[in-house]
Amino acid sequence: MTTSPNLTFNDGNTIPQLGYGVWQVEDGVAEKVVRQAFDAGFRHIDTAKIYGNEAGVGRAIASSGLSPEELFITTKLWNADQGYESTLAAFETSLDRLGLVSLDLYLIHWLQPQQDKYVDTWKALVELQKRGRVKSIGVSNFTKEGLQRIIDETGVVPAINQVELHPFFNQAELRAFNVSKGILTQAWSPLGQGGELLEDATVAGIAAKHNATPAQVVIAWHLAIGNVVIPKSVTESRIQENFAALGVTLDAADVEAINGLDRGAEGRIGPDPAVSDFA
Repeated sequence: MTTSPNLTFNDGNTIPQLGYGVWQVEDGVAEKVVRQAFDAGFRHIDTAKIYGNEAGVGRAIASSGLSPEELFITTKLWNADQGYESTLAAFETSLDRLGLVSLDLYLIHWLQPQQDKYVDTWKALVELQKRGRVKSIGVSNFTKEGLQRIIDETGVVPAINQVELHPFFNQAELRAFNVSKGILTQAWSPLGQGGELLEDATVAGIAAKHNATPAQVVIAWHLAIGNVVIPKSVTESRIQENFAALGVTLDAADVEAINGLDRGAEGRIGPDPAVSDFA
């Protein structure tokens, strides 16, 4: 079976570059689709407390027959749990729902600059890593300023920054900053939203050239530019199709053409982490 390439974190641990995301997957459905993802070849699963499906992911892990050493599991701390002591408690609750004794990667889900608890929250993640409760720690939806502050105030650089990223919003400046700090970039909403990206003429043309689907071409673009990418589907055939994107190799002209689809800030789908503030 084909396996995802691994990328190496700044702490020496590795992460499968292609993973399976479960945002907006109901808990009762999560066990089935995560098992389908395992069957397709995925070994990296990305969930979060706010998704409400950690327990379902845990059931899929328990029933899979796969050992923890074969898997890479990520979950995220929700905004309402930010703060040092509350982070420590929330982590243990997430771990219990997942049915795990330790975690591969734990992320702060949002910067929440107006809440201004993210430095203390980051200190709690550093402590969890020191205790051996989690192998690697990182953040999600952080700006350059937020990243620099937690680095300056703790001396610990996140392993990864998971952000909205797709060809219409390719975050070149933030990706370059991440590289300069030794931080991997992970893409959520990697295929955009609503089908517009997958119907784009440039993407369709490259797909025809490689006898691939548009979704496979976009995933291959993410892999080519060095992103960790977590496409989500609850359709088994599309889960298999997404994993098969590992067999699509784009040339430099393909990558450059997809880079040219960037719309800057106008391409953003989700909230802006610099100002977002929600519980």
